[in-house]
Amino acid sequence: MSKKSAKPVKSAKKQTLLYVQTSGPDTPERLYSPFILAQTATAMGLNAIVYFLGKGVMVVKKGEAEKVKVGSFPTLKQVMDDAAKAGVRFMICGQSCMLFGMDPKTSFVPEGQVVGAATLNDVVLESDGTMWF
Repeated sequence: MSKKSAKPVKSAKKQTLLYVQTSGPDTPERLYSPFILAQTATAMGLNAIVYFLGKGVMVVKKGEAEKVKVGSFPTLKQVMDDAAKAGVRFMICGQSCMLFGMDPKTSFVPEGQVVGAATLNDVVLESDGTMWF
């Protein structure tokens, strides 16, 4: 009886990278990386999610990203728009909204989806990699 070598089975599931944004507008130099890396991930054929937690929810507050510009980069709003056009998903922690007294229905950019705390746990478990900013 001949033995055949086992070939790795490729998963049909598209890989996902999760970027968790905990930094807010008070540290503008930390705000660009999740969007740029997530947009790069989509260009590589991966799924990308940016999850906003704690002060990170301030980044997706309507009108806030337009105020952020660091160095020769475009405004954060332009970088966010480019990421959204590339298919990056934005998830906003509902409990962080409560922490800062923000209305989850009216406070945020339209690309954002307000979700519960359990969602972050689920997405971390389902993702192929996570990065925190």
